[in-house]
Amino acid sequence: MSQAHLSTLWKKGTDFLGSKHAILGGAMSWVSERNLVAAISNAGGFGVIAASSMPPHLLEAEIEATKKLTKHQFGVNLITMHPQLEELADVCIRQKVSHVVLAGGLPKASIIAKLKEGGAKVVGFAPAVSLAKKLVKDGVDALVIEGHEAGGHIGPVSTSVLAQEILPFAAENMPHVPVFVAGGIGRGEAIAAYLEMGAAGVQLGTRFVCAHESIAHANFKRSFIKASARDAEPSVQIDPEFPVIPVRAIANKASKEFAAVQVEVINQFRKGELQKLEAQLKIEHYWAGALRRAVIDGDVETGSLMAGQSVGMVTKEQSTQEIIDELVAQAEHFLAHRAAKPQAKRA
Repeated sequence: MSQAHLSTLWKKGTDFLGSKHAILGGAMSWVSERNLVAAISNAGGFGVIAASSMPPHLLEAEIEATKKLTKHQFGVNLITMHPQLEELADVCIRQKVSHVVLAGGLPKASIIAKLKEGGAKVVGFAPAVSLAKKLVKDGVDALVIEGHEAGGHIGPVSTSVLAQEILPFAAENMPHVPVFVAGGIGRGEAIAAYLEMGAAGVQLGTRFVCAHESIAHANFKRSFIKASARDAEPSVQIDPEFPVIPVRAIANKASKEFAAVQVEVINQFRKGELQKLEAQLKIEHYWAGALRRAVIDGDVETGSLMAGQSVGMVTKEQSTQEIIDELVAQAEHFLAHRAAKPQAKRA
């Protein structure tokens, strides 16, 4: 009964994705590549390639390689600020990618239209009701609402608040648009709860980092397994005159030194030793290559350990299939327990 209930709750999401479960894989640079993406889709979820800073020819090769590992559908996440966004969209269209997720800023209506005309379904990120309305007006087919608890680049509002603001609004004003909830989700009970609030599905990233199929370095995975939720902290901004885009990551030597680097660079600016633009670039370049150093090279001291607060629920390495099966079983158990309570009272 609970299995049927779960299937009903996320039917809008599974119909939209064409997958067994409405669980999107969060696009994580260096981690969400062919192996993990295919594993998520093969396990009944919906894998998404993180195109990140890839040039078009590398994205094309990654899509082709992923197709060899799965017969199921998967998507591609494109960063809207990428200088070759148009060419990357052409690759997705040429490769007949079924779903394209546009992230990292508000996409232009023209790129949404181009992808849709090319046959892809388009997903956009909506951190506010006003942006949800604009994205739907501009033609996106589905939305992701991602809260402050997520890993990587984050917004200021928590997942639970975004869900309360956007899910009821979407249900009343745009019921045809599937809305996926993301940020801090690590167990099936939370998935079921958001589905009951009106979500079509969820997006998870951090839970999949320690999958067997993830190519993340063993050191990177160990950092996740050892970490608690409170260890995943947003990056610190010292001076509002030198803005820092907040990024949530597990605290390490590099994240602690980042504050000191900002102080040093800002002092150089105050003394006239650096121009403002030079100072800003020096601060921004501190993290250049840091994620790759951690994920690929295993440098967990000077690299960036981007992770959501759900990292506290990552306790071991598992296969992707085990992770998804566990999440689904938890959701079903939660729903079954809820359904049994009224019967127990009547008895």
